[in-house]
Amino acid sequence: MSDFLLLKQVFSTRRVLSWFIFAALPAMLFYGIAIEVLSSAGFTLKDIVRDPAQQTGQSSFLGFISNVGVWLWVCSGTMCLFSAGIGGFTTGQKQKELLILIGALSLMLAVDDFYLLHDRYLPQRPVFLFYAAFALTLLIRYFRRIMEIEGFAFLWAGGLLALSIFTDLNQRKIPFDYAQVQTAEEGFKFVGAASWLYFSYRLASFRLKRSTDDASDNGES
Repeated sequence: MSDFLLLKQVFSTRRVLSWFIFAALPAMLFYGIAIEVLSSAGFTLKDIVRDPAQQTGQSSFLGFISNVGVWLWVCSGTMCLFSAGIGGFTTGQKQKELLILIGALSLMLAVDDFYLLHDRYLPQRPVFLFYAAFALTLLIRYFRRIMEIEGFAFLWAGGLLALSIFTDLNQRKIPFDYAQVQTAEEGFKFVGAASWLYFSYRLASFRLKRSTDDASDNGES
């Protein structure tokens, strides 16, 4: 293919429209609505568009572990939803359902963790009960599939996150210095999030592995 034909393909009407509809337009709408809503709430443009570290003059590594923890949730959600979206589920519809639900829960946890929703804006106990009920429902409904794929990591993730919640709710009753209790709580949450990411990876790759194995068994290339 000549360079001219290649450029013609790059700038084809279909590709330009797809980019505008699925990337540019949603981004512009989100950007404009966010600025309008937050400006109405009293924030300045500088408050809205600049990073907290730039505004405060603090180190960019402030809250380093907490920020990395948010990345773990986002990676889990993205991995699961991408795997759910590419189709070809030879392992059944429940596999797709589980990927979507795990992905959705991961992104909810990411947003909650990043914006400190349950610490500042929402009542803690109902939020924690919602997460616990969500995870327990997943375990009951998809028990055999979760155990088959990576039950150990799922249970460890749930146990560590439960320990983090328990520590958070009872930190005043624990007979240790606040900094030590906070370090333990964040440690439980961080390792729990890493375990959740590992489970998400296993869940997504299990789907791909089974598809590849099935294709091999059928003599497909």
